[in-house]
Amino acid sequence: MKTPYIVVLVTTANREEAEKILDILLEARLVACGNILSEVASVFRWAGKIEKAEECLVLLKSRKDLFERIAEVVKKLHSYEVPEIIAFEIADGSEAYLNWLENSLK
Repeated sequence: MKTPYIVVLVTTANREEAEKILDILLEARLVACGNILSEVASVFRWAGKIEKAEECLVLLKSRKDLFERIAEVVKKLHSYEVPEIIAFEIADGSEAYLNWLENSLK
């Protein structure tokens, strides 16, 4: 069963930034919930060099039609010039969880 739901990944510079973004998205009912994974080791190419950073990874649960609004909020609040904001479709899930997800969103 294909669903309209997504998981959005956002990396942040620190936990404070992650919590701020998550709180505002929850208040606006653009996401139903989020998980903050602290101290994620990231290795990436930036400005022609390979960089390493300790970041937080935020997993946001929402609906596909809300993605653009989520991205706008994240860009506005984020400290990075180019923040990671990517989404994966949720192919399936328990009926009870997906019902809760839907009822928690706008």
